[in-house]
Amino acid sequence: MAYRDVFKRYELKFLISGEQYARIGEAMALHMRGDAYGRSDICNLYYDTPDWLLVRRSNDKPIFKEKLRVRSYGLAKEDGDVFVEIKRKYDSEVYKRRVSAKLSAVDETLAGGDDSQIGREIGYFVQLYDSLAPRIFISYAREAFYAHDDPEFRMTFDRNILWRDYDLSLQSGIYGTPILPDGRILLEVKTGAAIPLWLVKVLSENRIYKTNFSKYGNAYIQLMQHKAKGGQEVA
Repeated sequence: MAYRDVFKRYELKFLISGEQYARIGEAMALHMRGDAYGRSDICNLYYDTPDWLLVRRSNDKPIFKEKLRVRSYGLAKEDGDVFVEIKRKYDSEVYKRRVSAKLSAVDETLAGGDDSQIGREIGYFVQLYDSLAPRIFISYAREAFYAHDDPEFRMTFDRNILWRDYDLSLQSGIYGTPILPDGRILLEVKTGAAIPLWLVKVLSENRIYKTNFSKYGNAYIQLMQHKAKGGQEVA
């Protein structure tokens, strides 16, 4: 699948077990195929204000929220491409807009150096929120699929979701504190329309229920809990 810079969709999240994953996989075999990134390690730097305004606002579950992150597929290389992304959610609908940039040019992109429409939106976002900087690194191992008959319908499975609030670099390695309990997998269903009947059936038969889950929001909660206990750094 080709690189896209604009997404508008609904995102449904489910925390599943390994057994439930296997049953979903059996049902997916006739309907889905791996996307261009297939199995990959995804690394993200989430930007926020010094008082964590964006994530605090997000965790309050308002009707509108937004975030800024820089993402790489695998560990980034200085001359490699990364994505600078704005992700917004209004009511239940998710809007994601992103530009590709060399890692070495990320600061320039954030400062408005990309003259595309989305680049200018990113520059305005950075000006709107005071003193944005990387606050948390989050990585995970992802499997991604899209439907044979509808490339807009996607399913992703995330394992080994890790976070850290130090060594904030897309080049420093994949390590940190786990977010998910052992054996749990985060399924995300991403669609612009309805969920297909085959998936509704397998979710119902296996008692898999939708949940509210934010990787960044949960990492922030863990960080604040640790600091409240007097910790300085989470290993």
